[in-house]
Amino acid sequence: MDTLSLFDTAWIRKHADASLKAGPIHITAAVANMSEGGPHDYYSNGDYWWPNPDTADGLPYVRRDGESNPGNFDSHRLLLRSMRTHVANLAAAYKVSGEESYAAKAAGLLSVFFLDEATRMNPHLLYAQAIPGICAGRGIGIIDTLHLIDIPFAIEALRPSPSMTDELYQGLRQWFSSYLTWMSTHENGIEEMNADNNHGVCWFVQAATFARFTGNENMLRFCRQRYKESLLPDQMASDGSFPRELARTKPYGYAIFVLDNMATLCQVLSTTEDNLWSFELPDGRGIRKGFDYLLPYMLDKAAWPYPPDVEHFEGWPAKVSSLLFAGLALGKEDCVQLWKRLDPDPAGLEVRRNMAIRQPLLWL
Repeated sequence: MDTLSLFDTAWIRKHADASLKAGPIHITAAVANMSEGGPHDYYSNGDYWWPNPDTADGLPYVRRDGESNPGNFDSHRLLLRSMRTHVANLAAAYKVSGEESYAAKAAGLLSVFFLDEATRMNPHLLYAQAIPGICAGRGIGIIDTLHLIDIPFAIEALRPSPSMTDELYQGLRQWFSSYLTWMSTHENGIEEMNADNNHGVCWFVQAATFARFTGNENMLRFCRQRYKESLLPDQMASDGSFPRELARTKPYGYAIFVLDNMATLCQVLSTTEDNLWSFELPDGRGIRKGFDYLLPYMLDKAAWPYPPDVEHFEGWPAKVSSLLFAGLALGKEDCVQLWKRLDPDPAGLEVRRNMAIRQPLLWL
């Protein structure tokens, strides 16, 4: 199949043309007053944590699962996602058109965000998803950089461009290598790696993507091993569902989110010799069973047998890239057709936040 024919190139060009007008994007543009770090250190607050109604200063914050606090600091998260989206848009348009203006703009955005001394983000997440009055940052915050998985694929798409100089390319590889080292050795990263729900899956999605980009074969082998020996057997039930996600207050959105990221792992890690798309446990559990379970409820949301999500239920299903990846890898045409029908530009910010891949063309 000519995969390019699956994509709306006019949509790709329209978004890239808008991205050509973006100004420089960097986390130093937003000051996080509650952060214990410096201006180059990424900071965010835990989503479901709110000021304490029983104390004068609101500390320590208290948790309300599934209810996002709109007053939390999320400027760095939004800046990171904005940079990712613009770079992915521009790289996709460069891939389909070869027009240098797209590549030049993307290269400039990458340099400002990751490498320029005055504006660069430090390659760690020590202060991510902090909880005021409780902790300066948490391992769980590493999920905030899930959106960066588009960036290595965008960089590779930009390789033919003279704007992607060797100095820029090697500098970006070094940034992602440093970040991968931090997230795989720091106690926060190790804690997140061992999480037994979607957070652990998302750690491995990032680790696998960054390892592939930086040529870290040991990490790639480790990710394949953990997919087979931990993520799949420990999180997927016999019917293909993910019970820990179904137990949340947003079971529909979380069910889609975790399967989307499990499929992304298959996309990143599969080789001719070791194809995770076809891998199954002795009892038949594998990524195909996951889609066999969830796809009917994505095709017919009214049939969903669990309570509706407490927030953002109306925004799902969305055009998650896993539908395309699984459709092509597993020969499931119904997945591809659903992917083609769904809205590529969902309005809900929460839904967009849970769609890690903006331009799946870069991944094929």
